[in-house]
Amino acid sequence: MYQLTTLKNGLRVATEFLPGVESVAVTVTCGVGARYESAKDNGISHLLEHMAFKGTRTRSARDIAEAFDDIGGQINAYTSMELTVYYAKVLKEDIRLACDVLGDILQNSIFDEKELMREKDVIIQEIAMHFDTPDDLIMDYFDDAAFPGQPLGRSILSTEENVASHTRDDLIRYMDTHYRTPRIVLSAAGAVDHETFVKLAEEYFALPGREAGPGFDIAKYHGGDQRVERDLEQLHLIFGLPAPSMHVPDYYTLQLYASILGGGMSSRLFQEVREKRGLAYSVYSMGSSYEDCGLLTVHAATSPDKAGELSDVLAEQIAAMGTEVSDIELKRAKNQQRAELLMAREGPYAVSAWIGRHLIMFNEYRQVKDITARINAVTKQDIARIGQDIARGKLTVAALGDVSGVHSSDELHTRLKAS
Repeated sequence: MYQLTTLKNGLRVATEFLPGVESVAVTVTCGVGARYESAKDNGISHLLEHMAFKGTRTRSARDIAEAFDDIGGQINAYTSMELTVYYAKVLKEDIRLACDVLGDILQNSIFDEKELMREKDVIIQEIAMHFDTPDDLIMDYFDDAAFPGQPLGRSILSTEENVASHTRDDLIRYMDTHYRTPRIVLSAAGAVDHETFVKLAEEYFALPGREAGPGFDIAKYHGGDQRVERDLEQLHLIFGLPAPSMHVPDYYTLQLYASILGGGMSSRLFQEVREKRGLAYSVYSMGSSYEDCGLLTVHAATSPDKAGELSDVLAEQIAAMGTEVSDIELKRAKNQQRAELLMAREGPYAVSAWIGRHLIMFNEYRQVKDITARINAVTKQDIARIGQDIARGKLTVAALGDVSGVHSSDELHTRLKAS
């Protein structure tokens, strides 16, 4: 059901037909995100994504919005550290319109000065909202401590000052530098015919075939503390440690590790922190992998008087992952991963985005059978091995709220090394 064609200009065009659906998702995945930015450019990837829908040479911002409302479709975009993604969800008979508009915004956006000023104000409001949301804000403090002075340590949203400083010329320069066909994948999933879609790609995505622009600097994990005192009802806490990148076999081991540690209601963290001790309403762990590095993070929030006990328990549970996991835990984690993969395939957008992300990141589309085989190959010994490696790393601690009760990094390091 999956097919891939590379156009003469270097654009990769991929489709996957999904039987039994009446819609199609079209996705443009650009292999450039916030970590490609200099300190001066910080925030420009996100601003550019916002401005894509603010008018082209032939369509106003209202025209774009009405075109999709008229057919009951959706168009949107998002920015991550390594990707910028534009997508449309439409009924199968409207795939031409989806390609037309997405191709138009990529090639013909005018970045009108009045629209630019207005959208800067919108993003500045988004930044203010971000600062009012402790769950989001603490991630900025954590990233800054883990990767100080580096793109991975800066916020995708950037600062009010930086956003206000970006000009129309900056947007044009950045887009011209990075939006090049070796770094772009056009994908579709759902009720789509591959040959028809390739013809639409040739018609609406006549992008110039040029070599990719400069890449990003290799990340240097630093680790450390970022504790910010703020008048909040809860203390928000993140622990983080270096972990495998997406380009090593242990990428899938990390996902299973994170699932066992804090991936669900039966996970070690949920059972110990919430069910047994009542220390937090929400606690979870996450494995995040980039091109050249990765992180294992644990997130929780508690009342200030419980901060010391919570921080100790988190460190002890991470340390315990370096000993042994049970057969039941590993089987459960594998079943969770498989279920997530299969459930994601029930929606055209998830599959279309999955194709684009895989082709950009791995230079191949890893289908369920292949991913499941990699997951099933992970052993208990593999989990224990990366558990030991993770626990040996330098700890990053981010705390927001009444931080006085959080134990020192030295104490937490001692508990991590206890196993």
